[in-house]
Amino acid sequence: MSRTTPPRPVEIAALFPELAPLARPAVRLHPRPGAPTADDSSVGGPLLWPEDEPWPTCPEHTGPWLVGYTIEDLRKRRRVLTEGWARPRVPGTDFLTPDERAFVDGLGYTGARLPVDGPVALLPVLQVYARDVPSLPRPPGTDLLQVLWCSFEHGEDCMPGVQLRWRSAETVGAVSKAPPPVVVSEDEALPEPCLLHPETVVEYPAPHELGEDLRRRIHSWEEGRPFDYHSDLAVAPGWKLGGWGNWSFCDPWPILCQDCGSAMRPFLTVDSSEWDGGTGSWCPQEEPPPSERPLYPHSHEPTMISIGRGYTMQVYLCPESFDHPPQQVMQ
Repeated sequence: MSRTTPPRPVEIAALFPELAPLARPAVRLHPRPGAPTADDSSVGGPLLWPEDEPWPTCPEHTGPWLVGYTIEDLRKRRRVLTEGWARPRVPGTDFLTPDERAFVDGLGYTGARLPVDGPVALLPVLQVYARDVPSLPRPPGTDLLQVLWCSFEHGEDCMPGVQLRWRSAETVGAVSKAPPPVVVSEDEALPEPCLLHPETVVEYPAPHELGEDLRRRIHSWEEGRPFDYHSDLAVAPGWKLGGWGNWSFCDPWPILCQDCGSAMRPFLTVDSSEWDGGTGSWCPQEEPPPSERPLYPHSHEPTMISIGRGYTMQVYLCPESFDHPPQQVMQ
């Protein structure tokens, strides 16, 4: 089923013409739970990976000291919780059976230790075919984006370490089955398999990136209205390609390419939520009303990924070359 973003409450660029030249397209990916194959655009699904190409590992994390959870245990935990919340129960009683409760509580924070002194295999995170997103930025001769990450913490913001791959799908030949990582750092770093339903929307800069005069006038215009510029008119939530940075809890700073110094632009946003729950203005029209949505997993959190304390992670690319290293920012 396609996903359609409701029209914005107002056409903000008509009220503030200075915004018109700042408009950028963004492709909301709208991941929703499914059973993707390597031939699908997906979150958390199998990748179209050449059989003769080694599966990538993390250059920063090796050794038996890593502690995490097996994928099998995390998948079972999600299945147990989904089934438990779905079954009828008497108010005040546990929604899990004693065996289910023992399993869920037994995972705790110990998990399974990495049994070999070697590098950590990366997790498949995202795959996008250009046939599904024709505007996908990509090197010449490629039509497929693949995103992988190491679930363990990287950098000062303690985000997963992302690697990007572009390739031509028709040249892959025999397809390899990815070796699953022995451990995943935490449940929130394991993407739930989802199919994508891409949709292009228009975005404008977050207030932090506007000039002081325009920002002040927009703020005055917002007073007394049931919506605001940042949350309802400027930057779309959810997994997406392109658009603007969210800058939700910090001031923006120039993100410059480490190779050439060029100003980098947002390429991929990995979000902890597709909208703000309830009936947020970005909730697609096709979604059922809140009373009909499952208690677990939440409809607005289909990938079950959480960045930090429910923030977003944006991957920035250099406009000069796809060979220049991307950068990650938590917003």
